[in-house]
Amino acid sequence: MVEGRIAPRYRVNKRATIDYGGDKYPCTVRDISATGAALELPDSMIIVRRVKEFTLLIPEDRLRLSCRVVWQRDFRMGVTFD
Repeated sequence: MVEGRIAPRYRVNKRATIDYGGDKYPCTVRDISATGAALELPDSMIIVRRVKEFTLLIPEDRLRLSCRVVWQRDFRMGVTFD
C-alpha cells in the first residue's frame, strides 16, 4: 500500500495538553509529522471530541501548535497543524 502523505510520520508516545478556550485536557501524541499528529484521548474526554480547533501543547519539545481536527475515531483523533 502506498501512502500519499505530504510528510513522513514518526511514532512517539509523548504527553501533551489540549488547550481549548483556556481549559486544558490531557492527551497523548501517538505519531507526529511536520504537518499533523494522531492523538489519543482518555475515555472521559467527551467534550474534546466535539471541538474542531484547539492549541496542542507538547512540553517535552516546548511546542505550542494550532490544530484543526481532520478525523476522529473512538478515543483517537488526527489533527493538521495550521
